[in-house]
Order: sequence, then structure tokens, then C-alpha cells
Amino acid sequence: MNITRILVTGADGFIGSHLTETLVKAGFSVRALVFYNSFNSWGWLDHCDPVVKRNFEIVSGDIRDPHGIKAMMKGCDVVLHLAALIAIPFSYHSPDTYVDTNVKGTLNVVQAARELDVAKVVHTSTSEVYGTAQFVPITEEHPLQAQSPYSASKIGADQIALSFHKTFNTPITVLRPFNTYGPRQSARAVIPTIITQIASGSSKVNLGSLHPTRDFSFVEDTVSGFIAAMNSDAVIGTVTNIGSGFEISIGDTANIIADLMGVEIEIVAEGGRFRPVTSEVERLFASNKKAECLMAWKPQYVGLEGFRKGLKKTIDWFINPINLRSYKSDQYNL
Repeated sequence: MNITRILVTGADGFIGSHLTETLVKAGFSVRALVFYNSFNSWGWLDHCDPVVKRNFEIVSGDIRDPHGIKAMMKGCDVVLHLAALIAIPFSYHSPDTYVDTNVKGTLNVVQAARELDVAKVVHTSTSEVYGTAQFVPITEEHPLQAQSPYSASKIGADQIALSFHKTFNTPITVLRPFNTYGPRQSARAVIPTIITQIASGSSKVNLGSLHPTRDFSFVEDTVSGFIAAMNSDAVIGTVTNIGSGFEISIGDTANIIADLMGVEIEIVAEGGRFRPVTSEVERLFASNKKAECLMAWKPQYVGLEGFRKGLKKTIDWFINPINLRSYKSDQYNL
């Protein structure tokens, strides 16, 4: 496939900004969709390498607007669709917004892709759609379990995307990242929550449940997964996991971060940070066999050593005072 222009939705976000930068550095022509706002903010793209910043096209809009999405998709060969609401606790508070953004927003993307004959759409799923693991490692055949309104909206979005492939033969790939972490991640995620509390001088770290396990993937690996999916025809019409293939508990993660930052911490269980009991996903642990087989993708940050390496890069970014100022470590971020 001869790719002349790529549209990245959600380019202003954590993963989207890293993906945009990587694509530009690789020589691709990128159109970056950022969420329209009166401040003319490009989100994390405001903080990217100045050399990179001059070499992509910015469009402001809203994934919920079908007409705007179709207009900005014109002239693009590939769409990497990352725009979504992702915070699980906020989905308990405002589930309707998750349906509008995640389900209807995805419908807008695949409908426009169908009408414009876009060569490929890579739609972003999430490991949360699996719920608590019934078996590990989790393959793409694992049952889907909506344990939060967020995960329900992502299941709906995934199925909308796949239905367009089955019904209209729209070339759609569903990529299912496990828990991505790294520089720029929102403090609503657990790793930035831990790092920013410690970096702000607190020896007491407020967290929710400590025993659930996660498969944490460094953002560089997630980005390379998107590029591999974009370049592979073998994954069209399918779901493909990308994860580190390494499982660790939240409590152990906090202790590793404290060790890397050279401090001793007391972990405080704060009631407001706990999910409802049956909504908590107790275990996530990815199988990457399909990704390796169909798109020759493997994570580079592997096992405990790889996790520590990724955490060190993440910590180094967060402890920069300029970056740390963007975070409110004394508040719980929904």
C-alpha cells in the first residue's frame, strides 16, 4: 500500500501524540485531529519536538461530528483512530458521554472511511473489554465482559468497526493494547499517580486496590504496534492484542517505582479510589502470539527488566519540574 497521508484521531492525547511524532520522524505525511477548544490548545502536541511540530497538519474538531470527520478524512489513505474517552471512574459518573464519543465517534469514522474508500482504518480497542481474565495469557478469543460503562462503550465501538468490515468490506483492523504507560500519560492512570505523588515530596502514596494485576506496555511498544498494524494486510477484519506479556500487581508496581526513585513509601488505601467490587478487573495478562504471527510485532520492553527500563524513562520525564507542573498530585483524577 502506497501511503501518502495518515489521519490520526486523538493526536493530542498521550498515545496519539507519541504516535504522531513517530510517524512524522519516519517521513509520513500526518494530519492530526485535536479536540476543538477555545484555547487553541493542541494538547501534548504543543510540547513535541519543534522540528516535528512544523511537519504535520493540525485540524481541530470533534469525533462526535460526522460531517467534520468526513471532511478531514478526505485525501487520507489511512486512519489511525485513537480519539476516545478512557477514564474508567468518570464513566461511572457520565456514561452517556462515553456512548457518544466512543461508539458514535467510531461509527462516524468507519462510515466516512466506507464512503471515501479509505485504504485502512486501525481502530483502538482496550484490554478492559476482556474484564477479569478467565484464562491467561489472554488471547483474542477470550470472552468480552463489560465491567464498567467505559469497557461497554469500547466493546460497542469494536463491534461497530468490525461490522463494517463484515457488511461492507471496509478495511478495518482492531488493535487491542493492554495498559500503556510512559511520558505524558494522564494522572487518572495508576503509574503517573504514583510517580507524581512521590515526585511532589509525599512519602504517603494514596491508591485504590493493590492486588489486581496488569500487563503494562511502554508507549514506544504500543506505537510500534500501531505502525505494524497499519502496514499489515493480514490483520484486516481481525482483533489483535499488543501487550508486554508480563504481569505485575499494582502494589508491586508502586514498590518498584519507589525503589527507582530512591525513596521509601507508605501506601494508603483511599476509599474513593476503589472501583465497585464487581467492576474491578482483577487480572490482565496478554498473549502476543497473533501480533507476532500476523504483523511481525514483538514488544521491546519485556519482563521485569523491560518494565523497570520503561519506568525509569517515565520517571525521568515526570520529575522534570516543567512537566510535573502540569499535574495536580494532591487531587484524585477521575
